[in-house]
Amino acid sequence: MKDKLVQAFGGLLDSIIAAAPKVVVGILLAAAALLVAKLIERILRKALVRMRLDDLVAKAGIDQAIHRIGIRQELTILLPRLTYFLILLVLARTAGDALGLDAISGAIGAFFAYLPNIFAALVLLILGSTVGQFVGQMVSQSAESSGIEFAPALGKLVSGAILFVCAMMAIAQLKIDTDIVRIVTGLVLGGASLAFGLSFGLGTRDIIRNITAGFYARKVLTMGKPLEIAGQQGVLRAITATHIVLQSESGETTISNSNILDHVTKQ
Repeated sequence: MKDKLVQAFGGLLDSIIAAAPKVVVGILLAAAALLVAKLIERILRKALVRMRLDDLVAKAGIDQAIHRIGIRQELTILLPRLTYFLILLVLARTAGDALGLDAISGAIGAFFAYLPNIFAALVLLILGSTVGQFVGQMVSQSAESSGIEFAPALGKLVSGAILFVCAMMAIAQLKIDTDIVRIVTGLVLGGASLAFGLSFGLGTRDIIRNITAGFYARKVLTMGKPLEIAGQQGVLRAITATHIVLQSESGETTISNSNILDHVTKQ
């Protein structure tokens, strides 16, 4: 029994002694990684501050697009901080390879392989936000100059639609399945189009009926001749898109064109 205990503790001691160099190397690599990453972060931050990166981004009009996708921190602080963590990951992978920690090294390698997709998604979001904001302002200004009351809402709608399309492209770059989102979006847009078509068709039914009746009224009636329609008498002066204009001694009388379909007309 005593011999077995001595043998077990002896094996444990040998394992600790064998692993000690790797542990020491790991601690030294971690300390070196922290120092190097911190040094590079400070150097990069000073360089970006001297370049006045935040002012350049604001002058280019990209700052608002960055804020719209949820990034509120200044780039002179954010970019060096991201660089700091990336350097730590690179050095951690190197340490993992040196210490034989294949699982950690493989996970970090997979993250770096996925990093271009994240970068492409961010670029798409920033680009979509910038273009959407610009096009939305153009549409809003054009609508206002045309006298459309809901011009700001129309501009926001166009801007949101462009941002939504770019967001879908960004999600696709992240290799996330967007089929469900596309199906739901198609159903929502189809329902909205159907509702708009029905409301517009029902709401303008009388106007369309008058326009159609006016088309036939111009073919059968003669301008300048007396006309009796729907109990009104006068000289036919004009047939507009929706009304017939009669001139009488009491003045002008307008009657909707659809009366020619519903009443007896004499000319």
